[in-house]
Amino acid sequence: MTEQYLSGKTALITGAGQGVGLGIAHALAERGAAVALAGRTREKVEKAAAEVREHGGIAEAFTCDVTDPEQLTGLADAVAARMGGLSILVNNAHTVFNGSLLSISEDEYTAVMESGPRATWRLMRACHPHLVGDGVIVNLGSAAGVRWDPSGYGVYAAAKEAIRALTRAAACEWADDGIRVNAVLPLASSPGLAEWAQARPEEAEAYLQTVPLHRFGDPRHDIGAAVAFLCGDESRYITGHSLPVDGGQVLMR
Repeated sequence: MTEQYLSGKTALITGAGQGVGLGIAHALAERGAAVALAGRTREKVEKAAAEVREHGGIAEAFTCDVTDPEQLTGLADAVAARMGGLSILVNNAHTVFNGSLLSISEDEYTAVMESGPRATWRLMRACHPHLVGDGVIVNLGSAAGVRWDPSGYGVYAAAKEAIRALTRAAACEWADDGIRVNAVLPLASSPGLAEWAQARPEEAEAYLQTVPLHRFGDPRHDIGAAVAFLCGDESRYITGHSLPVDGGQVLMR
């Protein structure tokens, strides 16, 4: 049985209706945290929360569009009210559009930035009062921002690097408030990755060959487990860090 080292904690995970977000929710719940699964589609997050409960976890579903600042403020307060507090925030939701800098439209660029760094900044601020004392934030970055050639992923890479910068700033500014803030850069099997691999099979296979462990990560047992570690007391001296969880593919400098 997995050690219940997050017992008594409540975690809010955005984009938790599927993929990496749902995997993280499962991992935190397995370790004793009550989890609030947030997403735009009510049916999807309710189904995901029910799945977590079927595995013995405590889970509630919340509907939220992370591009709406009022909904984000309301989300933080609603989770704290319904679940008796809020101690962990995982910013996972992000709308993705890939393409060359000349092909990405203004609307696509705006959507990537609004759902990524701007939503991350807003929700961190909204959750701050609830996290003071012993809170943890984990933001999701991406290797796209540090890869040798981000051609075709420039806007997404820029958004993810902005999230890493916000992570570092929050870690420094909020350390005296008792809040730790880290980022993970995952490489995981997910609906988004599946779409990319289907659209660009040769590129996906070539990319997999650059991963020393020769596989994509499991959202629950690889990515989720790493996030859970960063939320626990054994990582109490880690803040402001970006952790690649990618089978050794990225070399951080």
